[in-house]
Amino acid sequence: MSPHAFRAQLLRFDADGQPLYDDDGLLVTATDAQGVRRVLDAGPFGALRERHAQVPLTHWPGRLIAPGFIDMHVHYPQLDVIGAPADGLLPWLEHYTFPAESRFADPEHAAEVAGFFFDELQRNGVTTALTFATSHPASVDAFFGQAQRRGLRMIGGKVLQDRHSPDGVRDATEQSLIDTEALIQRWHGQGRLGYAITPRFAPSCSDAQMHGAAELARRHPDTWIQSHVAENRDEVRWVRELYPQARSYLDVYAGFGLLRRRAVYAHCIYLDDADRQLMHETGTAAAVSPTSNLFLGSGFFNFIGADRLGMLHGLASDVGGGTSFSPFHTMLAAYYVGREGQTKPGLSLKPSQLWWQHTGGAARALGLEGVIGTLRAGTEADFVVLNPQATPLLARKTERAQSLEELLFALIVLGDDRLVERVVIA
Repeated sequence: MSPHAFRAQLLRFDADGQPLYDDDGLLVTATDAQGVRRVLDAGPFGALRERHAQVPLTHWPGRLIAPGFIDMHVHYPQLDVIGAPADGLLPWLEHYTFPAESRFADPEHAAEVAGFFFDELQRNGVTTALTFATSHPASVDAFFGQAQRRGLRMIGGKVLQDRHSPDGVRDATEQSLIDTEALIQRWHGQGRLGYAITPRFAPSCSDAQMHGAAELARRHPDTWIQSHVAENRDEVRWVRELYPQARSYLDVYAGFGLLRRRAVYAHCIYLDDADRQLMHETGTAAAVSPTSNLFLGSGFFNFIGADRLGMLHGLASDVGGGTSFSPFHTMLAAYYVGREGQTKPGLSLKPSQLWWQHTGGAARALGLEGVIGTLRAGTEADFVVLNPQATPLLARKTERAQSLEELLFALIVLGDDRLVERVVIA
């Protein structure tokens, strides 16, 4: 079992998403028969030290152990599109995103970007991500190959887009489904990898391609589905023109049978309560992407409406529309959206809630509850070691924190990649 113990400040979450914090904590891990390191025990050092007295111990004084962050929606091929100026979503796709993605037909280019992408995730403390590749199978092989070599729990898939897309990224309907089936067989369930069936968004996929995606999802019920919905007013208008019979944009996906547990839709800004109720009933989750929504001027996610109807949701960077891989930047942007967005009165999200939405809450939304995201006993031991003294201002602020919420909020507001001292992968 090769157990090992780590002593530091310790943040974890219970099954209800409530934070558990030990100023002097102990995290004990052990490797299972599959070679995955899991949490054996966690809690106050004083209460656990005798029980694990013979276990080798690593002590990180002044550091904070926390669950690895989970990014619910990110485009690894858009790494070089971050910060590209545009008037909005659709012009941004046309002028920057599609030209960049067309290069991923080249396996060498895909491999180089995938390597940099995973380096950047690790530098920022992200240990799991639900990821778009491109329409090129080589981009998927590069993604999963890199993730497998690093022992990561990662989910991704080939983009499906057989219409309203330029040469270089548009795929052929039948071949796109054949390729997706082959990629599922090659990568899904290999170690800690999972496949996501990935229609880009309704306007980019023919009815035949959407039906094919749904059929693949039926044949492989433990895969994921990922797409976009209701991100931008122009996009919503376009979908209304393409699908006049649908009650809403979300209803388009429902009509094709693409709402279910382990289905994740990015953005979900322009939904009504009927849509939110449908997501709740089907177990479909929203990937909330606040830095992207603010950058592209798309709108504000309605946290109050989502919580009121029990709609699963978690936080995401949405790089390259999103402006940072940093979970701290994402959490701070979510705080802004909750305070200043379309919800009235403004919602002040607690720091521990924001943290939960980027760890255990995101795991729950992905259908990985009890697997990652909480550091509860039995879960996989993906965790980050944070240095609250990483910068002079952080050190000054965190030393004055009078509660866990004050400490976490200081890290969210002032934190970036410098906070992340090390990342431990299960």
